[in-house]
Amino acid sequence: MAEEKMILTQDGIDKLKAEYRRLIDVDRPDVIEALKAARAQGDLSENADYDAARDRQAKIESRITEIEHIMDIAVIVDESKVGKKIFLGNIVTYIDKSDNSTNVVKIVGTVEADPMAEPYPLISNESALGKALMGEIPGKVVTVQSEDPYEIEIVKAELSK
Repeated sequence: MAEEKMILTQDGIDKLKAEYRRLIDVDRPDVIEALKAARAQGDLSENADYDAARDRQAKIESRITEIEHIMDIAVIVDESKVGKKIFLGNIVTYIDKSDNSTNVVKIVGTVEADPMAEPYPLISNESALGKALMGEIPGKVVTVQSEDPYEIEIVKAELSK
């Protein structure tokens, strides 16, 4: 069986580590205090505060476990050693041939993806667009294999700032 790996940029791993520290140092102690306060109210069978705190605790513990797993299998890409081909961490400008719109995206690992990020969307290397861009070079026209395939022309790729 192939060893599981998750590719991340340094920025992505830094954000995960910060979230992990917040969960451990702030959120977990807060929910423990909320549980103590709810228990002090007496009967737990119909205690909405207790139920809400238990739900929050479960979500926090689940996310902590998820982040620990991600960090265990993470492979951090060295963005400074990426060659001319598009790779994780690149900021890519492309033209959508269907409407001639110019778009800019940053290619990141799956857990870093955020299509609503500013100043440009963070797209997963495993998304249809990410797969179409990975390993390509500026000047090339490629087809994005989505439900409704479309062509894009890669204008430029640069290392993230």
